[in-house]
Amino acid sequence: GEFTMGSPKSETNRMDSEDQVKATLTAGFWLGKYPVTQIQWQNVMGNNPSIFEGDNHPVEMVSWYDCQDFIKQCSALELKPQLPHEDQWEYACRGGKGNKQPFYWGDTLNGDKANCDGTVPYGTHRKGVCLARTTEVGSYEKIAPHPWGLCDMHGNVMEWCDNLYNNGLYRVARGGGFDSSSFFCRSS
Repeated sequence: GEFTMGSPKSETNRMDSEDQVKATLTAGFWLGKYPVTQIQWQNVMGNNPSIFEGDNHPVEMVSWYDCQDFIKQCSALELKPQLPHEDQWEYACRGGKGNKQPFYWGDTLNGDKANCDGTVPYGTHRKGVCLARTTEVGSYEKIAPHPWGLCDMHGNVMEWCDNLYNNGLYRVARGGGFDSSSFFCRSS
C-alpha cells in the first residue's frame, strides 16, 4: 500500500528533512512487538553490552554493525530477521493513523506515554518525568496502546533502520530514546 511519510508543514517545530513524500510498500513485513531484549541478545550473542541491566529491558549500547552481527547469528539459527527500512518503520510506528499527528496517540508527549525526557515536553507546557534509564519493554502498552499492538515505537531506545540517512554518511535511527526530548520521539 501507500502512505505519506514525513510531517505536515503545520506540525510544531518540524525539521526541513521531514517533507511529506508518498511511500509505497510493495511487500508485507513483520516487526517484533518489542525491541530486542537483553535476554534475547544474550541468548544469541553470548554477551550483554547494556548499561541499564534487566532481562526484559531493551538491549542498548549497540551499533548498527552490532545489529548486523546479531542478524548473522540469528541466520545461523535459521531465523531470518532484518532491520526495517525507514519507510517500514514509520508506517508501523503510525499504526495506520496517517501523518496528521506527531504520535500515534495524538499531539503531545511529556514522558507520560513513552519513556523519554519528559522535562522537555512536546505539544504541551506541562513538564513530565525523565527516568534517565530504560524501562522494561512494553511498560507503556496499557497507557498508550498502539493500534497494531507494537510497543516502544516512541522512546525507550532509538531503533536502527537498514538504510542510510539522506546524505549517505549515517545510518537511520528512529523513535527517540529514554534520554531524548519528546520532540525526537515523534513518528516523523
